[in-house]
Amino acid sequence: MNIVKTYGNYIKKYAGTHPAVSRKMIDIGLHLEQFRTEHFAEKTMPKAYQKLNTLGVKNTLHALEYPESTVWCNLFAPVEIFQCFGLSALSMECLSSFLSGFTCEDYFIDRAESRGIASTLCSYHKDFIGAVDSRIISPARLGVTTSMICDGNINTFRYVSRHTDLDTYVIDVPDSCSPEAVEYVTMQLKELIQKLEALTGKRLSMDDLSETLARENQSKAYYKEFLKLQAERYYPSTLTLQMYMLFATHLNIGTPETLDLFRSFAEDIKQYPKYDGTRIVWVHLLPFYQETLKHYFNLNRDYQIQCTEMNLDYMDELDTTHPLEALATKMLNNLYNGPYEKKANMLVKLAKEMHADGVINFCHWGCKQSAGGVFQLRETLKAADIPLLVLDGDAMDRRNSHDGQIKTRLEAFLEILDKERNSSC
Repeated sequence: MNIVKTYGNYIKKYAGTHPAVSRKMIDIGLHLEQFRTEHFAEKTMPKAYQKLNTLGVKNTLHALEYPESTVWCNLFAPVEIFQCFGLSALSMECLSSFLSGFTCEDYFIDRAESRGIASTLCSYHKDFIGAVDSRIISPARLGVTTSMICDGNINTFRYVSRHTDLDTYVIDVPDSCSPEAVEYVTMQLKELIQKLEALTGKRLSMDDLSETLARENQSKAYYKEFLKLQAERYYPSTLTLQMYMLFATHLNIGTPETLDLFRSFAEDIKQYPKYDGTRIVWVHLLPFYQETLKHYFNLNRDYQIQCTEMNLDYMDELDTTHPLEALATKMLNNLYNGPYEKKANMLVKLAKEMHADGVINFCHWGCKQSAGGVFQLRETLKAADIPLLVLDGDAMDRRNSHDGQIKTRLEAFLEILDKERNSSC
């Protein structure tokens, strides 16, 4: 018997008629998972990843249990500002991933579609909308999103705002960075701060914000140290942990706990040996549940995901003397803001720095940018003589996963990489 699936079936069973029961089951499940990550982590999992595992579960559980001190956001929202008001951040994509972890995504996706949500919308968004609509999660204190990359984000937040009492603020981010654009985004950040001050009754301390940005700079410095060593060393992870890195690089960046986590990564990897297996740079989302991918990349000695580009979307140092302008610049110069060419060129540089044998791009169902940029990415990597595999699927909805196709294409790609690597030895 699959215990997780059985537990998930009970969550789905009560979600329609007794949402409080389903919600309680989710809370209990997360408490148990947090306990497991703290006391019964896999022995082959590196210590820093064990910390990350706990961070991801704890962050999500806290957001669900204390919605009054949580902001629902996308990955590009200025979480550093939220922290100064004592508010935690949770993205709709992360929450949806946890619901999928309970194997409940089909129920909430179907519920969203039954309310008129288009089947072509990203399944992360449909899962989130279905969960909110079923009332198994309570609205957060505030919703904050940006106009960057994802068209569905703004519409999803607007839908949720119309059907709950969630107040939402949208940050409009121009496609390119200029002094005028920095001023424009900074003005919106000031407006957001005023809204947060009215909501919380607290005044923002610019000194606190500068200290948060200083910790973020330190965290990224440690992360760069880690990645430099990761290019040569064996440091096993899983598909789930690669996604969990978004808790550290985005949703919790700037906190003391995250700084300690990145310090652990930089120190812990020094104890690991040189790596002689096949190295992969992953692009975009990871379908953590997919059996073939789990077999090849979860704590595997022969195949290792070096990093995912989503965690490296902005690595420049932030100007702590002008924190609001620094956060505006961070959004404007983000890898995902502006032409796709910027991302394609960055991936060539990243693949070379990480000594990657190949790149895998996962095109997630309903995500326009991941599918729309494939041709340009393929041509850019081809010009640099870097092998690319494009996989189509759904990182959220198991019903849209085609294991046979993924297995055939992945194994053929890895066989090619192995032959090329062995012939060059």
